[in-house]
Amino acid sequence: MSTISNEAGHRPIGLTAPSGIDRAAHHRLDEAWLAAAWSHPTTRVFVVSGGQVLIDEPADSADGRTELVMTPAFEAPVTETHRYFLGTDADGVSYFALQKDALPGRMDQSARPAGLREAGLLLSPRDAGLMVHAVALENWQRLHRFCSRCGERTVIAAAGHIRRCPACGAEHYPRTDPAVIMLVTDAEDRALLGRQVHWPEGRFSTLAGFVEPGESIEQSVAREVFEEAGVTVGEVEYVASQPWPFPSSLMLGFMARATSSEIEVDGDEIEEARWFSREELRAAFESGEVLPPYGISIAARLIELWYGKPLPRPGNVT
Repeated sequence: MSTISNEAGHRPIGLTAPSGIDRAAHHRLDEAWLAAAWSHPTTRVFVVSGGQVLIDEPADSADGRTELVMTPAFEAPVTETHRYFLGTDADGVSYFALQKDALPGRMDQSARPAGLREAGLLLSPRDAGLMVHAVALENWQRLHRFCSRCGERTVIAAAGHIRRCPACGAEHYPRTDPAVIMLVTDAEDRALLGRQVHWPEGRFSTLAGFVEPGESIEQSVAREVFEEAGVTVGEVEYVASQPWPFPSSLMLGFMARATSSEIEVDGDEIEEARWFSREELRAAFESGEVLPPYGISIAARLIELWYGKPLPRPGNVT
């Protein structure tokens, strides 16, 4: 697309950078291997609870990087069932996450709890990738404890990646819901941004919605844009995807070209929608009239692809 510049087009999308972790799915059913990996002195473990982990910002860090707080397995809290194998790195180090009702305390007071929206921007690709995997598994485990076929309580298997029903034998796998998220532009190359009903005043972002059964992703883009804003779209171009475990989505990002410009919001999901030129969006961001989307979201990158460079923030001239 002609509006994509090198500066914006090469910026990474949050939570998608290569993590260097091999998920090693072939080990998940090998109980002997998992037991050996758990007891190995190089194995590293962290706790996930309610979508949060402990992160550390050590004052003596050479690069000032925020780290995921991990411990050797022998120092980890005790749990047998909610222990999830996340994979191995190039040095053969194994990584596990433990799902607990609360995060452990830290004696040094330097660690603090953080959710993925914050930590995903601060952590290294390796740590962010591990956290995304763990948070997604925790969300699925908490919400799918009973068999959808017979209603019996299921048990965890495959190192946290399967739930089995002991009554009917059904196997249930982690759920991922495909959702489309799109930046729509019109014939004047203006961008369509909307504000959801539960967002604070001034918060605008791209339109988005879930893919429905029996629907292609291109059809979903057109349907969602029309339902939410009353705008019809023609050409649809795929850009990139992003895992979004809030609680279980995979965001599929698109650029879409509008074939109409009159806006009629649905009032249920979208309370307000507007067309912005680049100059209008820049002025609105800088004045604080419009709040930019969260930096970790693929929405920010889609807008930047159209805008041509990193989005301005209130008080900054970009």
